[in-house]
Amino acid sequence: MKVSVPSIGKGGMDDTVSQHFGRAPAYTVFDTEDEKYSVVPNTSDHNGGAGLPVELLAKAGVNVMLCRGIGKGAAVMCQRSGIDVFIGASGTVRDAINAWKSGTLSKAAQDGNCGSHGHSHSHSSHCQGGCHGHVTIN
Repeated sequence: MKVSVPSIGKGGMDDTVSQHFGRAPAYTVFDTEDEKYSVVPNTSDHNGGAGLPVELLAKAGVNVMLCRGIGKGAAVMCQRSGIDVFIGASGTVRDAINAWKSGTLSKAAQDGNCGSHGHSHSHSSHCQGGCHGHVTIN
């Protein structure tokens, strides 16, 4: 199983979990079978490239996304791509994976959750595509 975490820097197990799923510079992808990781650079249109972050992750074979929060559009795209999303990740990528393994992260509902990174919901540009202040947890 491949587990991905949006990362602030260049990625890796000791990198910090990004607050913004779509604008993360990189996604660290941890393979639970061989316990190795790879890094998928965010070359999506959010960062001046082409395509969408979920498309990059689906192409990399990601099964699970661990993030702080996620907007509705990205949550729906993940579900359609067969990627389960868990919210509440923080600290390092390693911390997020350990939290997921221990069952302390919450599964996100289809309509997302962009509220877990501590901002007021004025529908600012970083939440385009579905950030409406709803905390939705299954």
